[in-house]
Amino acid sequence: MDQKIKNTKQKLLAEINLTKNISKLDSISTKYLGRKGEINKLFQSLSPKEKATYGKALNQLKKETEESIKKTETLLLNVKPKKEIDITMPGVKPTEGHLHLLTQTIEEVEEIFKSLGFIRRRYPEVETDWYYAEGLNIPKDHPARDDQETFYITPNIVLTAHTSNGQLREMERVKNPPIKMINIGKTYRRQASNTHSPMFHQFEGLMIDKGVNITHLIGISNYFVRQYFGPDREIRLRPHHFQFTEPSFEVDINCSICKGSGKKDNKTCPVCKAGWLELGGAGMVHPQVLKNGGLNPNKYSGFAFGWGVERIIMMKHQVSSNLRDLYSTDLRFLTQF
Repeated sequence: MDQKIKNTKQKLLAEINLTKNISKLDSISTKYLGRKGEINKLFQSLSPKEKATYGKALNQLKKETEESIKKTETLLLNVKPKKEIDITMPGVKPTEGHLHLLTQTIEEVEEIFKSLGFIRRRYPEVETDWYYAEGLNIPKDHPARDDQETFYITPNIVLTAHTSNGQLREMERVKNPPIKMINIGKTYRRQASNTHSPMFHQFEGLMIDKGVNITHLIGISNYFVRQYFGPDREIRLRPHHFQFTEPSFEVDINCSICKGSGKKDNKTCPVCKAGWLELGGAGMVHPQVLKNGGLNPNKYSGFAFGWGVERIIMMKHQVSSNLRDLYSTDLRFLTQF
């Protein structure tokens, strides 16, 4: 009888372990625990004397069988059915990324100036003092060279605060103009705050040849503004002072909201306040800078401008006055562009 009980236990446990559905489990329960089940048959085969010896073992077998069936039933009920795939249905298109707004703008700026014959160059962001300041006619006592304004690595090595270092390097590279260069790169300044970043992007334009004058600067500036901002935009030049250009100007563009009037719905324009928005600096290359670049200022003339990539983005899209928004990871903002 011991062997029969042992064999029955091994057999029923094997069947329970192989069960994959509730219907099969119910059949096993009936087979072993029913009135005419295997365990009851063993009970009925016992003599009165054997019941005293094996009755307890059979009751234990019945209890273990019930527990095993209940445990297996719980597991089967918690198993989620496999989702059938209908191969005839169209697939779910995954989310696609895209170029960051900064990258899009840099590529657009490059293409606009390429159409005018400018060639994009890249010059160092870690620069010597000569190309960063001295060669650009910026004296040692100028505030821009103060360590509160500029990131100095050594007394003679800096992180460039502008892209104008490319002017001298391009003159040295070409040697014999014409020169039509656009230099787009990162610049660094000690101006971190809630609305500013210590790193941002600029694009520097440089055109040098015989007979280049202010009308060329105005024409190319107008072309860029209309290509990037829209055909109804205008520019104006305001006299200014930069060490490396003479004469120097601030370039403004008319506001897209009030069209340069400074008024919107008979009220002060909420964007520009006065009809114009500052784009950036420009001017005719200073004769001393031409000399420092190895060119004869009596033979060649040229103009240069340096404008901020983030600035033109904010002016075009009117996204924010906080430059740091462009470096956020907020998809609600980034997916708009």
